[in-house]
Amino acid sequence: MNLDSRGLRVAFAGTPEFAAAHLQALLETRHSVVAVYTQPDRPAGRGRRLTPSPVKSLAAAAGIEVRQPPSLKDPIAQAQLAELQLDVLVVVAYGLILPQAVLNSPRYGCLNVHGSLLPRWRGAAPIQRAIEAGDDKSGICIMGMEAGLDTGPVLAVRSIELGADTTAAVLHDQLIELGSAALLEVLDDLPAHLASAIIQDDTAATYAHKITKAEAAVDWQKSSAAIHHQICAFNPFPVCWSNLQDERVKIWQSQQTTTDYPAGHPGEIVALEKDAIIVACGNGHLRLLQLQFPGGKSLPSSQLLLSRSQLLACGNRFS
Repeated sequence: MNLDSRGLRVAFAGTPEFAAAHLQALLETRHSVVAVYTQPDRPAGRGRRLTPSPVKSLAAAAGIEVRQPPSLKDPIAQAQLAELQLDVLVVVAYGLILPQAVLNSPRYGCLNVHGSLLPRWRGAAPIQRAIEAGDDKSGICIMGMEAGLDTGPVLAVRSIELGADTTAAVLHDQLIELGSAALLEVLDDLPAHLASAIIQDDTAATYAHKITKAEAAVDWQKSSAAIHHQICAFNPFPVCWSNLQDERVKIWQSQQTTTDYPAGHPGEIVALEKDAIIVACGNGHLRLLQLQFPGGKSLPSSQLLLSRSQLLACGNRFS
């Protein structure tokens, strides 16, 4: 029986929603998903209850064996994976390092779906870093995995233009569609894609550091473009914020502008419009379109200008 008729014997390793969407696409093909690897359940919510990952929930609902080793460096875990006699291990936002023994175990090795145009933005947060840096495009790479961090040969690339106001939330969903389609295309003719894979240019590599909550504070001394990219990149997490008098205000949505507004100190509200709060930056001005005050919901500026007009008055200053 040839490969085309029987499909591949696959295991899947992933954890968040981004990975679960790729697993769902894989489950709808002729390929056989024989096991799913995901990180151990983590405490979540106010009660800090142990909560399964989105990938675990999907796999359990589909009746697929779920494995949650704390590490794949354990020889027992490696032996159990080898017993699966895999054609390929598909890895999407798994979050654990794969040792060489695991990389070598499947017949065709391990494939990774990575949310950037490699070698740009190797690492943990490629979606956010591309937007934060003001890149004009992003995309998906299907990569053959090796010991280095996102250094393996690229089997397929799909790119997408980034709009001026594209947020990480929007790009995340766009890359799910691109990545799922590209992954299935590669798996349907894996030997050919492996044979034509392109080696990355390490000299062009950039690193996408993990996002931290501390980065979400807005520095109004920066240019309006830099702050806007930061706001877009950190929506929906960790969400940019700035203090306005004694209140920490989350900034969900902004817009760049070339309109000639009054000058002001960085962070100062210099003008009000029907749907926007105009704030001076180190260079230029920024239109704030959607904010969230402590204890409240995220709301359009048009509503907040009615309910919080005293706080959002011209002359008041974000800090």
